[in-house]
Amino acid sequence: MTSKRILIVEDDPNISKLVEYNLSKACFKTTVVSSGEDAIPTLTHNKYDLVVLDLMLPGIDGLEICKIIKGNKKLSSIKVLMLTAKGEEVDKILGFELGADDYVVKPFSPRELVLRVKAILKRDEPNQDIMILEDLKVDVNNYDAFIGAKKIELTAMEFKLLVALLSNRGTVLTREVLLDKVWDLSSEVTTRTIDTHIKRLRQKLGKHGEKIETVRSVGYRFK
Repeated sequence: MTSKRILIVEDDPNISKLVEYNLSKACFKTTVVSSGEDAIPTLTHNKYDLVVLDLMLPGIDGLEICKIIKGNKKLSSIKVLMLTAKGEEVDKILGFELGADDYVVKPFSPRELVLRVKAILKRDEPNQDIMILEDLKVDVNNYDAFIGAKKIELTAMEFKLLVALLSNRGTVLTREVLLDKVWDLSSEVTTRTIDTHIKRLRQKLGKHGEKIETVRSVGYRFK
């Protein structure tokens, strides 16, 4: 999911910077445009997975952009998350009728925005109940991990950490992203705790532990 590309269409520079910062922090690839006139050619000439779309835009408004996206065969698979102001109930209904996937009301929590984006994108992800890498097998639903026929005894947090790293193999996950995926961000978890869990996970994975790379001052990556 961290390789997903997101177009942010927002004319308020403060809001667009806030959205871009938080989505980039969650490892999404972002582009920002400030008008509907710029949004359509940007979508047409580049590949995007989701659009964060403000409804109140100068010129072509967000509802019209949503209508264009969902009515175009080449663009219709792009997910649309609407940004609406309080009291725009009619616009929300119209947005859903035009094919929008979800909405967030301003002022919004950046964490809620990121979680809603992830939820929308996750709907189309292939089932990853079983993950296999060489002789390493991870059964996500049953919280089991095996090397060959031998079961690896992992704590709940170690298991979630392994799933996060395997699901994003080859991609660097920052410590902040790992806090989001493995621990609740509101909990009292320090980066030192993450480092300790990584160390233990490496030991339990044996030869596969060497595949967990430390990216200095950033985070970790599963090769």
